[in-house]
Amino acid sequence: MPGVPGPRRYSDHPRSQPRLVAAARPTPLRVLVSGASGFIGAELCRQLEADGHTVLRLVRRAPTGPNEFRWSPSEKTVDAAAIESADAVINLAGATTGRIPWTRAYKREILYSRVNGTTTLAEAIRASSNPPTIFLNGSAVGYFGDQPGVSLDESGAKGEGFLSDVVQAWEKAAHLAPPTTRVVTFRTGLVVGHGGAFTPLALLTRVGLGARIGTGRQNWPWISLHDEAAAIRHLLTSSLTGVVNLAGPTPATSVQVTRALATALRRWHLLVVPTFALRLLGDAGEDLLLTSEKVVPAKLLADGFVFRDATIEKAVAAEFSDAARV
Repeated sequence: MPGVPGPRRYSDHPRSQPRLVAAARPTPLRVLVSGASGFIGAELCRQLEADGHTVLRLVRRAPTGPNEFRWSPSEKTVDAAAIESADAVINLAGATTGRIPWTRAYKREILYSRVNGTTTLAEAIRASSNPPTIFLNGSAVGYFGDQPGVSLDESGAKGEGFLSDVVQAWEKAAHLAPPTTRVVTFRTGLVVGHGGAFTPLALLTRVGLGARIGTGRQNWPWISLHDEAAAIRHLLTSSLTGVVNLAGPTPATSVQVTRALATALRRWHLLVVPTFALRLLGDAGEDLLLTSEKVVPAKLLADGFVFRDATIEKAVAAEFSDAARV
């Protein structure tokens, strides 16, 4: 654009009509979502629309409707009209960690798909003349690393390992948003449902290969798909800022998770995958399967959020029992 110094890191589109200031904004909200077609995103959008919000979707192809907007995280571009027309932005984009093995190239994709996407949105919000007042950015409990026996609320110390370093960079990028925008980085655990990292566990269990993972004593932070989306919706209208743990209120060990799944699917749970075999998977085995993280959703509980699925057994049964499949 003539007269504008230097290149902008988002695409130049005509600005939409000015929104009301935050204090006078009516509900429902216009919510811009990246990763809207994914495992968590699809459920979140369903719940948002049920609440009466208007969902705007970021897509990497040509938009096919008025509520779709083009972006390219790898090129750090996003349609400025998407940012200008949104009351809130929710970023769920990032390469799955459930794909194994983590080659050197795929580890780069895990990192840059998160950092580049978050940076793109945060800088576009900062550059906007009328920025959204809410930016909810995905994150992960992998920040804590292996800390057996320690109850980890949002103040818990950073751990060691590849995922911990990824999360640190990911969350730092979110805070490139302007101070007028409320920023929340929600650290998610293992999401119980038909997708994401839970998929291989469910597939193996369904064919009779349900197994104890290592000792089975490591804590796996978990949350049901329904509660994951409901918690994000809660954060949309809450006043919480900064890090928020999204994990179920009742901690569970890995053997409790795998046994609950076998029970819901009515399959055997007799096998054991030894620790040494899991370590052959490198960082993926260590960070995903052997790390122990007893994560506590302290901020959510103090803010009045009520979990529908308070135990791993209830969460798994809600998704995988015979009644849930009818």
